[in-house]
Amino acid sequence: MIVFEKVEISSLILKNRIFRSATFEGMCDDNGFPLSSYEKMYKELCSNDIGGIITGFAFINRQGSAIHPGQAGMDSEDKIPFYKKITDFAHKTDTKIFMQIAHTGRQTKRKFTGETVVAPSDKSSFYFKDKPDILSTDQIQSIIHDFSMSSLCAKKAGFDGIQLHAAHGYLIHQFILSSINNRRDSYGIDKKFNIGTLFFSRVIDEIRNVCGSDYPIIVKISGSDDFINKFNIKQFINLIKFLDKKKVSAIEISYGTMDYALSIMRGDIPAELILEFNPVYKTESSIKKFIIKNLMIPLISLKMRKFTPCYNLEYAKTAREYTDIPLITVGGIRKGEEIKKIIENYKIDFVSLCRPFICEPDLVLKLLNNENYVSKCINCNKCTIMCDSDQFTRCYLKKNKKYRV
Repeated sequence: MIVFEKVEISSLILKNRIFRSATFEGMCDDNGFPLSSYEKMYKELCSNDIGGIITGFAFINRQGSAIHPGQAGMDSEDKIPFYKKITDFAHKTDTKIFMQIAHTGRQTKRKFTGETVVAPSDKSSFYFKDKPDILSTDQIQSIIHDFSMSSLCAKKAGFDGIQLHAAHGYLIHQFILSSINNRRDSYGIDKKFNIGTLFFSRVIDEIRNVCGSDYPIIVKISGSDDFINKFNIKQFINLIKFLDKKKVSAIEISYGTMDYALSIMRGDIPAELILEFNPVYKTESSIKKFIIKNLMIPLISLKMRKFTPCYNLEYAKTAREYTDIPLITVGGIRKGEEIKKIIENYKIDFVSLCRPFICEPDLVLKLLNNENYVSKCINCNKCTIMCDSDQFTRCYLKKNKKYRV
């Protein structure tokens, strides 16, 4: 089966076409240093024949960190030895491993980062609410530098490449979107293509200047979003054409922004967990709980996309018409037969899965033994909501509980 044949990304040879997509771990200390549980989890994944692993997003500086407890960081060289233990093990198992790096932009809160929230414009996030300061050109250049230094640290730590998080409403995505980026300078929206790519382009260029032109850069983008002025198909095609010209190593195509996070990770909406752990909606007030549970969450859920099999595949199929760069589709892939069809029938190079690997780290081995195997993940989204807690990311269908230390 083509799924399990060796395949190239840039100069790398992957043993199969299955990626573990970037998945938040919650397994680092308050400064972003990996705990022993982080190392243990990745060693387990590496031992189970996954072709490529992309880490959960690591912040490039404290200002760009998330509100979730336990986020990884790659903002200083003193973190390199902690990651080197993982990449050394990955290479012993012939697993290619990439670090996803990101800046949250407006999708964070000062009370969690201790830093001023910044973005391309002063438009606030519907969900995160803090009004951001508009980035100056000097500040933009500083962030570009931080992306390159984070990438260099990842390279020194032994990662086979990096993934730039340009999806889900984070900073690079904010520059791309005309619904957010209203700048009037060169970092604004290109009137011809109706997207903002200069910041993205300069981040890629600076990483190549620092890490070498042959260091693999995978990018993650969103095919569209849930804003009123939504990212349309023409803008998406223009973004694919831009990435084709930049000759990135691979393009992973997801959906949406964190304003409507459960449109990214579709499935159930566990209201009780949201009320208990979500930093925006949790409350001790029984009246507020009643209003949020019975009014706000049902209203917000109307905006959320429903789970359907392979729900981002159409974006990858469209992208295939405009680029020969390796494509990775992610979202709603649960069956071996789906993986086979995506790769063999639609000529998409890779599939990427997140929640199924939380549920079953040995999923690839099961698919090797049975090409029609179906993941046990039921899309309950408990693991998703619990990223807001102080617990390690895990499957809540299982009895074992792993807490932060």
